[in-house]
Amino acid sequence: MLPMQISYEDAIDCLSWTGAVAALRAGHQRPKAQIADMFLGPSEGTLLSRGAYIEGLGYGVKSVTVFGANPKTGVPTVQGAMLLFEPVYGQLEAVIESRLVTEIKTAADSVLGAMLLARPDSRHLLVVGAGTVARSLIAAYSAMFPQLTRISNWARRPEQAEALAQEFAGSRIPVTPVTDLAKAAAVADIISTATMAREPILRGCWIKAGTHIDLIGAYKKDMREADDALIARGALFVDSRETTIKHIGELDIPISRGVISADSVLGDLYDLTAISPPRRRGSDIITIFKNGGGAHLDLMISAYIRQAQSDHNLE
Repeated sequence: MLPMQISYEDAIDCLSWTGAVAALRAGHQRPKAQIADMFLGPSEGTLLSRGAYIEGLGYGVKSVTVFGANPKTGVPTVQGAMLLFEPVYGQLEAVIESRLVTEIKTAADSVLGAMLLARPDSRHLLVVGAGTVARSLIAAYSAMFPQLTRISNWARRPEQAEALAQEFAGSRIPVTPVTDLAKAAAVADIISTATMAREPILRGCWIKAGTHIDLIGAYKKDMREADDALIARGALFVDSRETTIKHIGELDIPISRGVISADSVLGDLYDLTAISPPRRRGSDIITIFKNGGGAHLDLMISAYIRQAQSDHNLE
């Protein structure tokens, strides 16, 4: 059996946020994943390989190179592919462009967390950051939260927020650029951060009761987006304990300072999807969801992409 070769352009129009979120929800109903990461090479040119096995779903390995200086020459910073193996014979089913897997996985992960934790009457989304992830978040939240009536965007460079707003000018929910992050955060119902910040940019004193915080950007031990006051104030959840606790600064730094402990994490997506229907502890609780990613999520989304592409090819 020859594996499918799936590029971003091949499959992006075959996918939906509804399908991607459903794939993650279903994947967390299966036995818990086995996961492992491997890093090779210098910091300025690293090969990152992440592998996962989920009983009944199969095996997956996503390998990407990360070269920080590449944009200066017009080459993407991150390049790679996802290998998807079926569970019965271990046959290679698909080779999928990594950009497609990561883009769909990241936003679907956050939106699933928000669907399980945010107030059902949330109307105002604030997206912090104006890069590729921010674009996916706006699209995913718009699709999965039909009750939203307002989307704001803040970026360190105001012209980036202005440009992003123009991209969504004809959308069901127009995007409004904002320049005062504290003021925007104080009135938002959901705040989703997707930045490269190494020091906190979101302050606990800004956040109103009942807000849901979706933290994405900090993925290394020296990176943070939320300050100690916010982390200590909110009800803290993660997508996976295995890929967040002791792995990322958003949790590791406040744990090392004694602000919180590992036991402060109240649950992950395995826990949250086991509760039907999901319940907030109260409308005034600030909920915090740390999107840490992980190979198991790549595997769940890759299986969805392969199936969606197969169905499209049969049409």
